[in-house]
Amino acid sequence: MKINRFTLSQMSEAEIKELLRRSEIDILAFQDVVQPIIDDVRTRGDHALIDHTARLDGATLSLDGIKATPEEFITAEKNLSDDIKEVIQRSAANIRKFHEAQMPQEMWFLEIEPGILAGEKSTPIPSVGLYVPRGKGSFPSVMLMLCIPAVVAKVPNIQVCTPPTPTGAADDASLYAAKVCGIENVYKVGGAQAIAAFAYGTETMPAVRKILGPGNSYVSAAKRILFGTVDVGTPAGPSESIILCDDTTDPRIAAMDLLIEAEHGPDSCALLVTSSTALAEQVEKYLPEFIDALPPERRTFCQKVLSGYGGIVVAPNDAAAIAFVNDFAPEHLEVLVAEPFAALQKITNAGEILLGKYSPITIGNFSLGVNAILPTGGFAKTYSCVTVHDFLKRASIGYLTKEGYTGIAETARRFAEYEGFAAHAAAIANRNI
Repeated sequence: MKINRFTLSQMSEAEIKELLRRSEIDILAFQDVVQPIIDDVRTRGDHALIDHTARLDGATLSLDGIKATPEEFITAEKNLSDDIKEVIQRSAANIRKFHEAQMPQEMWFLEIEPGILAGEKSTPIPSVGLYVPRGKGSFPSVMLMLCIPAVVAKVPNIQVCTPPTPTGAADDASLYAAKVCGIENVYKVGGAQAIAAFAYGTETMPAVRKILGPGNSYVSAAKRILFGTVDVGTPAGPSESIILCDDTTDPRIAAMDLLIEAEHGPDSCALLVTSSTALAEQVEKYLPEFIDALPPERRTFCQKVLSGYGGIVVAPNDAAAIAFVNDFAPEHLEVLVAEPFAALQKITNAGEILLGKYSPITIGNFSLGVNAILPTGGFAKTYSCVTVHDFLKRASIGYLTKEGYTGIAETARRFAEYEGFAAHAAAIANRNI
């Protein structure tokens, strides 16, 4: 099988730029396909959701079957084994504990000068739409990662969309995860039509103020089109990862962990970055064996990724390897070098950073507690992982006593006058208090 090998010292600037490009950029090509779906949902509401679900997901929904019923929640719980329910519950507890620690003070003040108080008040966003994908598998972990911080932040109106199974039901594990989070409003709709319903609302689904959650290229394209109509949150598209290694890395572990995000789908990106040619060669020897051991669908995904948007990058030295990581700004970064905390000090751009061989992406994705909904497509340079802060907004607060006003008023008046704001200046000059 083909495994891409990129040697940075032998590549032109144009070739490196192309390497930094990934499937996220191809989302632009999907916008012409997605726009008519968005327009149809805006115009026809629930009927459009039913039609596009039948056409794209092969599932038949009725008008009263778009939203998951209480009976479906009960059935989903009965269908799951106790083992899986315990896995979901324990992971939920860790995720909740981590996100509760993120909560800011509801309100705070600082005395800027005598008699001048400035502060902030945090309040939850009034409504959010959370998108939980299902296309290539069941993702109750995504349900936990999205719903728990929203609940911790006390968002009053939380809506969830997730694609239906071919029978028109919601995924059992995802529905149970929603219940564990305390979420009741789950709609069996996916793809661009779900994003449009979040943005505009339908007869069954209320419109929301913000959308969060990962999705395929169609979902990402819909978010880009609807930017400005609704807050589309963290750019979370096709999965991507970098495994950062040096000559001390166990090649077997590196090869296994390279496949973690590669198996998500053919549009994923998975790179191993190292300054060691010997390590690269050893990893290449392990990969065919590990890939062949996967189920057929996952095997195909990994083969396509490692010959497409992924592979092994050999840098001339450790500093160049870290520079490439920062330029790429991966969604997931796993650091398998001899001194991971030393490397951490030099890493500036990544959605998440997992340190050492005992911290594989697998545990971060499900049970560690950190949020696995992360910026993709290079947006880790300006966006952060999903946190409770994504579900909160802040208002600045100011209060002046008479002493504070008297001390600062003339400064503000002169500033306003300099910038040509006559009414601003008059509001101070003529106040007479």
